[in-house]
Amino acid sequence: MLTLSFTYTCPPPMAALSASPPTAGVSPSPRPSLVAHKNSVTWSAAAGFPPWRARAAVITAATSSNWTAPAETIVTENDVPLLSFAEVAERLDEYHASGARNQNYMAMYSSIFGGITTDPSAMVIPIDDHMVHRGHGVFDTAAIMDGHLYELEQHLDRILKSASMAKIALPFDRSTIRSILIQTVSASKCTQGSLRYWLSAGPGDFQLSSSGCANSALYAIVIQSPSLPAPAGCKVITSSIPIKSPQFAVMKSVNYMPNALTKVEGEENGGFTGIWLDDEGFVAEGSNMNVGFVTRSRELLMPRFDKILSGCTAKRVLALAEQLVADGMLSGITSRNVSVQEGKAADEMMLIGSGILVKPVVQWDDQMIGSGKEGPIAQTLFNLILEDMRSGPPSVRIPVSY
Repeated sequence: MLTLSFTYTCPPPMAALSASPPTAGVSPSPRPSLVAHKNSVTWSAAAGFPPWRARAAVITAATSSNWTAPAETIVTENDVPLLSFAEVAERLDEYHASGARNQNYMAMYSSIFGGITTDPSAMVIPIDDHMVHRGHGVFDTAAIMDGHLYELEQHLDRILKSASMAKIALPFDRSTIRSILIQTVSASKCTQGSLRYWLSAGPGDFQLSSSGCANSALYAIVIQSPSLPAPAGCKVITSSIPIKSPQFAVMKSVNYMPNALTKVEGEENGGFTGIWLDDEGFVAEGSNMNVGFVTRSRELLMPRFDKILSGCTAKRVLALAEQLVADGMLSGITSRNVSVQEGKAADEMMLIGSGILVKPVVQWDDQMIGSGKEGPIAQTLFNLILEDMRSGPPSVRIPVSY
C-alpha cells in the first residue's frame, strides 16, 4: 500500500502553488519539496507551506504526472485550520490570483457594507443571505457598451416588478438604486461588459421565512467583456427538463436550476442550449433567451410573453424589426403560439438575449432550419441591435461618467 504523508514544521505564509510539482528531491524555496519513495511521498513544509496547500499539491502531483496512486491509498491529513479574518482575506487574495475565475470582475456594490469595492477578493455576500440558501432573490442585468448602459431603465422596471412578485421589500427607492448602479459602473472604469444586480430578502438566519431578515439587500457587480458575441449558427435541442410554471417563469428569480440544467443538457447533446415547450406543447423559450422565427411568408414570429420571461432585448428587437417591414425584408411581425412543427419548418430561427444579442439557429434536434445556414434576417437584426447599443436614442443609452 502506498501511503501519502505530510510533514509540516512552521506556520504558513501564503505562497502560490505551481501548476506542476517540483522535481523529485529538489526543494526550491519557498515552495515545498516532493520526495518520492517506494512506500511514501512526503511533502516537506520546512519552507512554510500550509497544510491545505500541501494536500492540494499532492493531488496536483498525482494528477499531473505519470504517477498513479493505487487503490486504497491512504492520505494522512492534518486538522482543518482555524483562520483569522486576516488569514481568510489572504487566502481569498491567493484564490483570485490563482486564475480560478475566468471573468474579470471590475467592481461590486453591496448594501451590506454600504459601498463599492474594486477588490475581487472582497466581492462576497453573507452565507445566511436568503438569496443564497433559499433562493429568495431576483436579479437583472444591463449591457455596457462604449461607456453607456444599454436599456438600464427597462431592466430596472423588470427587476422591480420581479421583486414585488417575490415579496422583497426595496432597500432603496428606484432613483437611489439607479444611481448606485451607475456609480458602480463608473468606479469600475469598465466601458464594455455587463452590469448584473440582485435584490435579496437579505441576511439574518437560515429559516425558510424571511421574517427574520432585518433588511433586504442590493448587490451589483461589473464584469468586463472586451469581445462581442458573434452571430454564428448553432444547434438546439428540445429540452427534457420541466419548464417553470408561468408564475415563476415570468419572474427573473435566482432560482435558475431548471435553466442551468437545460443549458447543460443542450451542451451534452452537442448543442448550444435547450428549447422549452410550454404546458400545451407550444414553443416557449431557451434556457435564458427568447426564441424567434422567420416564416416562409417572411413574417417575424415570436412566442407570447404570458408564460415566459419578457425579454428586454427581445422586445427591443421587435421594435427595431419594424424597419425591416418598412424596407420590405419582412412582411410583418407577430407574437402568438408557435407549434414545434411550425418552428422547425421556418426559414430562420434565432435566439435573442442580452448576452448573445441575436444568435441564428441552424439545427433543431435532427431538423435543419431553412438552408441549414445563418439567415439574412437574423444577421440584420444582430447588426441593428448592435448599432442601437452603440448609437441608439437616450431612452436606451445612459452615459456613464468615469
